[in-house]
Amino acid sequence: MKFLEAIRLALDSLRVNRLRSVLTLLGIVIGVMCVITVISFISGLNRFVADEIFNLGADVFTVNRTPQIIIDEDDWEASRRNKNLYMDDAEAVDIACTLCSAVGARLTAGATVKYRREFLNAQVRGVTPEIPAILGEELDSGRSITEYDVRQASRVAVIGTDIADNLFPFIDPIGTTLLVNGREFIVVGIGEKLGTIVGQSRDTWIMIPITSFQRMWGARRSVRIYAKVDGEENIDAAADQARMILRSRRHVDYAAEDDFAIGTNEMFLALWASISQAFFGVTVAIASISLVVGGIVVMNIMLVSVTERTREIGIRKATGARSSDILLQFLVESATLAMVGGMIGVGLAIVISKSVSAVTSLPSSIEWWSIALGLTVSTAVGLFFGIWPAKKAAALDPIAALRYE
Repeated sequence: MKFLEAIRLALDSLRVNRLRSVLTLLGIVIGVMCVITVISFISGLNRFVADEIFNLGADVFTVNRTPQIIIDEDDWEASRRNKNLYMDDAEAVDIACTLCSAVGARLTAGATVKYRREFLNAQVRGVTPEIPAILGEELDSGRSITEYDVRQASRVAVIGTDIADNLFPFIDPIGTTLLVNGREFIVVGIGEKLGTIVGQSRDTWIMIPITSFQRMWGARRSVRIYAKVDGEENIDAAADQARMILRSRRHVDYAAEDDFAIGTNEMFLALWASISQAFFGVTVAIASISLVVGGIVVMNIMLVSVTERTREIGIRKATGARSSDILLQFLVESATLAMVGGMIGVGLAIVISKSVSAVTSLPSSIEWWSIALGLTVSTAVGLFFGIWPAKKAAALDPIAALRYE
């Protein structure tokens, strides 16, 4: 009952001095709000990156001339000296990688896609038949690129839903002929709708046989190799097989670094996690300043409260309350004040996160552990900064307190 009574007294103090309470809790509210808001956006981005950007799958790895993510100028300069990867390299990996169930290659370029008077800019993807299956790219209708299409360099294309909706709004695109940089292609399939990434559509693309792509843009472009592995547990061993195959073909010295880059989902996500954690660390450091300031304000207000309630403390001690009871009362009041600020901060963080996600395409995800963390930290701040006022209240002499005016 003493504990519940202390909480009730703290809440009564908040109600009686509303403006002072708001100003007292402002620092804690801002600190908790910032931390939880940042956690929600980072969690949302982590899921978004894992599901939508680096969505290779746990059993797929890539081989490219340069790393997909370059973090400094030295890496960029080193990667520019790497030799291109060609279709022969992809075929060699396909033949010699015993742990790979499928190997494909892809090239990309920008182009103008036109049908009658309508046109738009799109990403053109030159692919081998294995690529859609390796990357899990589904079709809404029609068929995909086949081995025959690649061998014959057929002028056939699979298009994204944006192209279908914008160039063929009133007709079925399949079987029609469109122009890709002035060259005719017959539409044979329509991809499944993917939506947007941070406001950018993922459905403005056209997929053609890689040999047709090379006839348009040349055969000297470096291809990106994709390999699907028999079982997730074999991903590292399969990547090592591909590494040995390519190092041998490219005559890389034993002690030299690879002149190509192998990437997996785990590598990409680990790098992204290190970036997001650094950002989170900086934000937490900044938000901690608000929490410290808020704690100091709470301590100051509790000192004022001790002064205002000196006579009350004297009466309680005179009627049998021990110093430990007074200490507990003021500690609980301080912690309750801070916890209320934490709850307000949590509520504001949820509102801000969801509002920003609703208005923009920035993803957010409210984690329950972050809410628990925010409330725990705010309460701990209240306890820590309430120790001195509580000790001061507990140390008051009851006779002197009763004489206080």
